[in-house]
Amino acid sequence: MAPRALWKGMLRIAEVTCPVALHAAASTSERIAFHTLNRETGHRVRREFIDSETGDPVARDDQVKGYQTAGEDHVILDPEEIAAAVPESDKTLNVTQFIPCGEVDDVYFDRPYYLAPANPGAEDSFHLLREGMRRRRAAALARAVLFRRVRTVLIRAHGLGMIASTLSFDYEVRPAREAFRDIPDLRIKGEMLDLAEHIIDTKRGEFDISAFEDRYEAALAELVKARLEGREPPARPLPERENVVDLMAALRESAGVSGKRSPRRKTARGRR
Repeated sequence: MAPRALWKGMLRIAEVTCPVALHAAASTSERIAFHTLNRETGHRVRREFIDSETGDPVARDDQVKGYQTAGEDHVILDPEEIAAAVPESDKTLNVTQFIPCGEVDDVYFDRPYYLAPANPGAEDSFHLLREGMRRRRAAALARAVLFRRVRTVLIRAHGLGMIASTLSFDYEVRPAREAFRDIPDLRIKGEMLDLAEHIIDTKRGEFDISAFEDRYEAALAELVKARLEGREPPARPLPERENVVDLMAALRESAGVSGKRSPRRKTARGRR
């Protein structure tokens, strides 16, 4: 049985519609979670909102949202006013255009969902849309109200179904130039570049996400298990720290050509 859908609605492309369902493609529910306890009693601690000036507890009915303006002033909004600003949902993923797969910069990707037919009667139209997109190597851009917000969604064929990825808005993504402003524009060439390419070639492989372990979660699981068994957890080894001074020497050592002539790039005829 398929997992419970997070959202159900219609995928609309012009006059063609198809009932679809969104399922979570990624989840943090399997992570180890902790409660905050009172060390002396072992009881769980309850969160309470306190007035920052008087120190008195504030009841839930007296709590309102406020947008801070200049200084300490706030524009106060009641819950009803905020709820009224939430857009009405017509439960439709309305496709506005198709673009080539891979045209959207990964920096705009927010959260992935699996998109599947909502019922057996939708399978024919779903398969038709999916295979048409696959053959044209196209992705669909759609708009919809998802989880109380208007979202832009990128839809792509994926196996027997589709992937629907919500996209961040332009104002939410910071320009790369802000982070890269102080990086000098250097030109690397010659032996250093040959060595770097050689290291990359010797480390080539295929992506297999199962080969990557969440070391933090594994360490937490081992810590909890050790406490349950009444033993001390194994000591964590300290990482080795080295100061690399000579970049060329480090490249040669990484490439395994220390003391040897560095590998050279070859042309199609086998010569430089």
